[in-house]
Amino acid sequence: MVQVQPLILRPEYQVPAVDALRDALRQYRRVLLQLPTGGGKTAIASYLAQQTVANGRRFMFICHRAELVEQTHKTWEKYGIPHGFVAAGRPSSLSAASIASVDTLKNRLAMLPEPDVCVWDECHHLGAAGWQLVMDHWQRCRHVGLTATPWRLDGTGLGRQFDHMVRGPSVSWLMERGFLSAYEVFAPNPPDMKGARRQRDGEFSKREASARMDMPKRTGDIVAHWRKYADGMRTVAFAVNRDDSRLLVQRFNDNGIPAAHLDGDTERGERKRIIQQYARGELFILSNVGLFGEGFDLSAIAQTDVTIDCLIDAAASNSLAAVMQRWGRVLRPKSYPAIILDHAGNTNRHGFPDDEREWTLADRERSGNGASKSDGPPPPYTCTCFRQIRRPLPPSCPHCGKSLEREAAPIEEAEGELKRLTAEEKESRRARMRREEAAAVTLHDLIRLANDRGYANPTGWALKKFQSSSWRKQYAASAINARESA
Repeated sequence: MVQVQPLILRPEYQVPAVDALRDALRQYRRVLLQLPTGGGKTAIASYLAQQTVANGRRFMFICHRAELVEQTHKTWEKYGIPHGFVAAGRPSSLSAASIASVDTLKNRLAMLPEPDVCVWDECHHLGAAGWQLVMDHWQRCRHVGLTATPWRLDGTGLGRQFDHMVRGPSVSWLMERGFLSAYEVFAPNPPDMKGARRQRDGEFSKREASARMDMPKRTGDIVAHWRKYADGMRTVAFAVNRDDSRLLVQRFNDNGIPAAHLDGDTERGERKRIIQQYARGELFILSNVGLFGEGFDLSAIAQTDVTIDCLIDAAASNSLAAVMQRWGRVLRPKSYPAIILDHAGNTNRHGFPDDEREWTLADRERSGNGASKSDGPPPPYTCTCFRQIRRPLPPSCPHCGKSLEREAAPIEEAEGELKRLTAEEKESRRARMRREEAAAVTLHDLIRLANDRGYANPTGWALKKFQSSSWRKQYAASAINARESA
């Protein structure tokens, strides 16, 4: 029998996020909550379910995979939330709070009462026809979307599906406060994906990505680097296809390192058995294809607290959202840094897990290769020890100590002359800009700040900043208090 635990939200950021969500739902019928992987979206959804049912209303939680239905079921059991199901393989048992698989739900819409609150897990999939059918059918209820990455690879935003977005804290904010793990990235010999064929949505062709990875030659390199940087660490690996994944597992096993392969077709009982072996430390490596991305909760399946220490990324991707989901597997809090072994070149392509990203509901411009353009920081520098290092570079590599002073610092133009900025100067400038933005109470304040900074479109920048920040109230309150004290 499952021992029921109290559901307590983290006061530092989950409670403010729920408060901001409630405020938004008083004005809008469809609201998206963006929160990084590992930030506790399922806990927030569980809390919303409890509160909705306690107020005598109906609640529906919608998932897109059977694994996520099962994980949510276990979480709700843990918190003592009675619930029913609308999902294949389970008896139909609609309750005040229910968990639904979208594929089953869309075929039963005519038979189901409309809920008062509907929460969409991994809502960046809402562009799919089946998902949209459900949302369009339920016109009266409040829709809440949950995602870490409200971007679609084809550049289409979620502005059609949602009227407003509440932004949670950034990945860097969660790391600084210990809610997510620190990490180190190593990028040994990434494949050359220049000119690789892409699918219509901009993602790399699987056949092309597998050919460029050349796993028969690369597996020995992957095993050697794992031994060097992550020996003995509990590890998940991402491969392009089943053949690549099984080949990688075979190479680890041949070297005396217990490993296993899983994918969506692995029988459920076998999958659970392998994951429990992994949780007990009997396996070091779990390699997967399309299974351990969105919403994967190892502890929920293993039914014991367990962390993932290392990620082997052997699947090149043009999708920032997909890559961030992978990173999220190893960033659950721990007392030591997670290790990311990027054999696919994804950090060169997308940056680091804790880079600042300005999420919006708007469409984004697409580049010529079909992927959405990114205005993020420059690609990292790869040391001779393969450690990925953020620019501007420190004096020496934090891993091997090699001097990096010969690597030119970025040059920025200031007051008509060229000036080299040190890492400390750049961080000081960013901190000052954050303080200025936090002190801006009104939209007018932001427009004035943008004018002072010389932005080309002050009003556009101010509107985007004002509308996207879920912490505007918090900043405004602190600024008003400071002014009154003065």
